Amino acid sequence: MSTWNYNTNSDSETLASLIKDADAVVVGVGAGMSASDGFTYVGDRFKKNFPDFIEKYGWFDMLQASLFDFPTTEEYWAFQSRFVKLNYIDQPVGKSYVALKEMLEHTPYFVITTNADNAFYKADYDMDKVFYYQGEYALMQCSQFCHNETYRDDEMMLKMVEQQQDMKVPYDLIPFCPKCNAKLEINKRNAEKGMVESPHFFEQKARYEAFLNEHKSGKVIYLEIGVGYTTPQFIKHPFWRFTCQNKDAKFVTMNQKSYRIPDDIKEQSIALTDDIQTTIVKANHILKEQQHVSN
Repeated sequence: MSTWNYNTNSDSETLASLIKDADAVVVGVGAGMSASDGFTYVGDRFKKNFPDFIEKYGWFDMLQASLFDFPTTEEYWAFQSRFVKLNYIDQPVGKSYVALKEMLEHTPYFVITTNADNAFYKADYDMDKVFYYQGEYALMQCSQFCHNETYRDDEMMLKMVEQQQDMKVPYDLIPFCPKCNAKLEINKRNAEKGMVESPHFFEQKARYEAFLNEHKSGKVIYLEIGVGYTTPQFIKHPFWRFTCQNKDAKFVTMNQKSYRIPDDIKEQSIALTDDIQTTIVKANHILKEQQHVSN
């Protein structure tokens, strides 16, 4: 069994020393990482952008709103176009995403995310190392799943935002499937329907699985960042299983909420509970300082 050398003085020092000592890092990113950069689905950000919808429906947050069964397609796209503009087209770069990318640049890594925002694109990641498991807000799919292609039209989304009135978009802006003429919808995984999985999705999946197979042994970190328990089957549970299968691995969870860790991997697990953005930015600074000194 390999010995890990890491510092436990603070969460940022622990993270920096673990990554420096790792042979590879598998990163699982959930909503908590984007939230730490200020891209929250609750509070002022939600209230400022959807006051009319909140008044009409009494929603508590954007997640609840995004899953709502709208009475008309015009209203569906009035909400979704604003949502896509806010959380994808116009969402600025996140500090924690940039710092994480810099921190991993000297270590083999791969990212799987249940987020569907633009964060990895905006931070200029190598997108051959990122797997969007739950879809992307900017993509559209056939609502009847008649074929496995996805579509993107930012110009149309922005027109929907600009031209909507009374929480409805003009009917002539509603997108339709080019194959069967059914209405298009956002390419986001749904608990009941799933989602259209395009050839690009399977290319991402194949690269991710190849990385996992290549790094089944050795000092591998399964780094879970801001992952809750809404869909544990995509990141949390597989990371537990991979850690259990490799006694040299570490399961590292970054979350201010405390979740149960299975007994069989407790000795291999580390929980970092400080603010996610602060911890990652400080850890990146520590690694940069160490590299500067060594040079």
